[in-house]
Amino acid sequence: MKNGYRYRLFLLLGVWILFSCSPFKPAVMPDAAGEIPDAYALYEGEADYASPWWESMGSAELNRLISAALSDNFTLKEAWFRLQQARSLAVQAGAERYPDLSASGAIELDRRRTENTFGSSIGEENYALGLVSNYELDLWGRIRSQQRAALLTVDATQADLQTASITLAAEVADRWVRILAQQRQKQLLEKQLANNLIFLELIELRFRKAMVSALDVYQQKQVVENVRAQIPLVEAETQLLIHELAVLLGRPPRADLGLKQMNMPAVGQLPALGLPADLLANRPDVRAAGMRLKAAEWQVAAARANRLPAIRLTAGAQYGRSELDLLFNTWLLSLAANLTAPIFDGGRRAAEVDRTQALADENLWTYRQAVLTAIKEVEDALESETSQLEHIQRLIAVKDAAQKGLQEAIGRYRSGLSDYLPVLTQLLVVQDLERDLISQQALLILYRIGLYRALGGDWPADAGPH
Repeated sequence: MKNGYRYRLFLLLGVWILFSCSPFKPAVMPDAAGEIPDAYALYEGEADYASPWWESMGSAELNRLISAALSDNFTLKEAWFRLQQARSLAVQAGAERYPDLSASGAIELDRRRTENTFGSSIGEENYALGLVSNYELDLWGRIRSQQRAALLTVDATQADLQTASITLAAEVADRWVRILAQQRQKQLLEKQLANNLIFLELIELRFRKAMVSALDVYQQKQVVENVRAQIPLVEAETQLLIHELAVLLGRPPRADLGLKQMNMPAVGQLPALGLPADLLANRPDVRAAGMRLKAAEWQVAAARANRLPAIRLTAGAQYGRSELDLLFNTWLLSLAANLTAPIFDGGRRAAEVDRTQALADENLWTYRQAVLTAIKEVEDALESETSQLEHIQRLIAVKDAAQKGLQEAIGRYRSGLSDYLPVLTQLLVVQDLERDLISQQALLILYRIGLYRALGGDWPADAGPH
């Protein structure tokens, strides 16, 4: 009997060794990246991701805000626990590669009455302890393929977490810059209001001296009230942006964020961009798409292996009451092997192969789209920043010319050579240009933030809740 068990055991081990060396492999997919430009249209250089990009903006306040967001943001915590779920699923997928072991126990009490004078009863107790183990020989690599797919999914989810971190940092910087821009707009409006009130006093003085008509007074009052009416809107927009920033930091909307900086950060030279091909490694969303593509290929291999016969081993050991005192000397061991092979399943397994293959093809094009989108975002950011910088330079020239025109109009008006309309026209033009210039300078910084976001990077390497 023992020789028979040993023979079957050695036979099964031999089959396992023979087939486990040649599992299904994922099919060779076409080039996933597609055509990638050799360089960016407006820039060439080496990539440099030695430190987080926001440190280059030279603002301790921005560094503090982003650090707080990476630690306390709720959306980032959600992404972290999705990663934990993926890791647990990978452990479950890999557990099938090892035998399981279950313990069982039972107790039975049998009590019978005896026919004697006293009407007593006697009882009998039976105990049973057992161990059962199940194991599937991974002949075709089905379990191994599932495990590799699960591990790649973990890597993709890790990249998703990093993508969420990069997006969060950019959103915090975006709100912060917009808040600074609105605060500067309010300062400018208050300054313009003060200047317009001075003009109004001068015009009213000239009106009292019968030097100008009442129309000039009413026109200037209109300018004053127009500027005054814009201040509440700017204050409201500032407060809304502060609410958004607070939520990004995981705090209530009305929380005190300690915002004290008033000056806009300076935009220096373009950062080192590297080559478009570097985005395949530097963009975590591109990496995630590539890993999901590889995971889908392993899922196809697992689905194909599932159509082939499978051998499952079951071993059990049981001890009864009579053997408890001889637990290590007397035992009963059973070993069984089951061969299951699909004969007819209504095409379910074949359809699963087709489904996973279609999923792999879908992920292929998702990956290619992610690559092209990443390159497009960098090109867009470069083009936008270059054009915006030129636009600001032209806008400054327009404002300088408008200010000279305003001074000339004021001089002619004071000399009585013209009415107030040229002064009013130039005043409105200058003040609109001043407000627009603040908005355009903020937009330039936002384009730079968009460029940093498009370039990706390897930070933060291990984001998670604290």
